Amino acid sequence: MKPRALPTLLAALALLTAGVVPAAVAAPPADSRVVAAGKRVVGYFTEWGVYDRNYHVKNIKTSGSAAKLTNIVYAFGNTTGGRCAMGDAYAATDKFYDAAGSVDGVADTWDTGALRGNFNQLRKLKKQYPNIKVVWSFGGWTWSGGFTDAAKNPTAFANSCYSLVEDPRWADVFDGIDIDWEYPNACGLSCDASGPNAFNNVISALRTRFGSSALVTAAITADGTNGGKIDATNYAVAAQKLDWIMPMTYDYFGAFNAQGPTAPHSPLTSYAGIPQAGFHSDAAIQKLKSKGIPAAKILLGIGFYGRGWTGVTQAAPGGRATGAAPGKYEAGIEDYKLISTRCPSTGTVGGTAYAFCNGQWWGYDTPATIRNKMVYANNQGLGGAFFWELSGDTTAGALVTAVKTIG
Repeated sequence: MKPRALPTLLAALALLTAGVVPAAVAAPPADSRVVAAGKRVVGYFTEWGVYDRNYHVKNIKTSGSAAKLTNIVYAFGNTTGGRCAMGDAYAATDKFYDAAGSVDGVADTWDTGALRGNFNQLRKLKKQYPNIKVVWSFGGWTWSGGFTDAAKNPTAFANSCYSLVEDPRWADVFDGIDIDWEYPNACGLSCDASGPNAFNNVISALRTRFGSSALVTAAITADGTNGGKIDATNYAVAAQKLDWIMPMTYDYFGAFNAQGPTAPHSPLTSYAGIPQAGFHSDAAIQKLKSKGIPAAKILLGIGFYGRGWTGVTQAAPGGRATGAAPGKYEAGIEDYKLISTRCPSTGTVGGTAYAFCNGQWWGYDTPATIRNKMVYANNQGLGGAFFWELSGDTTAGALVTAVKTIG
């Protein structure tokens, strides 16, 4: 790093996190780049992205992202009946790829027993980028309800997961397992009352079954409030068995509160007028560290999408709204590659960006705010960064590039 680069960025970050400032302040010097967040650049690939989103494993390569990633999290497998189960078996193992759509330019075959789908494409990607490791994630918002049963017999759950992940047909594709339980001993789509030690019991059983050489990771709540979801579970003990832990430092605010107030969904720090104290990335990171989780095991989460409202008259954060802004796939949410051109950033607050246009208010990260978040991650000694998810990026991988490098 050039000697002048870090002071410049830290000064910019101080301005950014103090409150609302012009978007231009966020831009780092264009001529200085170092490896960001030290060790890991972890990206989610969604199983269902091959449908409406038309995002395939080959796009990880053609965007240039494969060369920058250390890990891919494949989302999601199901949790049902206290067991790990396939999500969409067709997309995972059977979808046919012709030569043009395949990572290596070789079409799939219809031979009996031949592996196709995302798993085969990931196999091909790993052959070309052997330093990429892949973990299969189970749960997520929709399928976390099954963890309550899993916690009743963690050994049986771990055995079922191992049998599925290490199935001989695709064992070489995966380097371990990720658990995305939303949320142990708390409420997400459904509520769990398994107790503060249930998460650790499940993770311990998985580590025992998968062994020390496999990756065992977890995505967790990023609720930094006192008495909130982080405090509801003994994450610190479980972290001892995990290779890394991913607090989901996004989705703090959004049009799930239809009338607002408008606020960015992934603030790095607090700011004057933030709707909920403790709902920002730094609060979660500091709480996890205070519980004894080593910083090097914590990854900072980045969202490759925006959350927005419509019926807004105020450009600054904190305005009222009439509902969710339209999105291509879901109201109130839009991929970065779409929202960044449709409603470009007009300002920054709390270390992230926002945009106001045509009565809509959006919060999302840009390459500039991501690079500043990576400065924060490095200064905190974090183990890297992760993001949800690859298809939200531009075709040239602008956001992955920002995660990989800082100014």
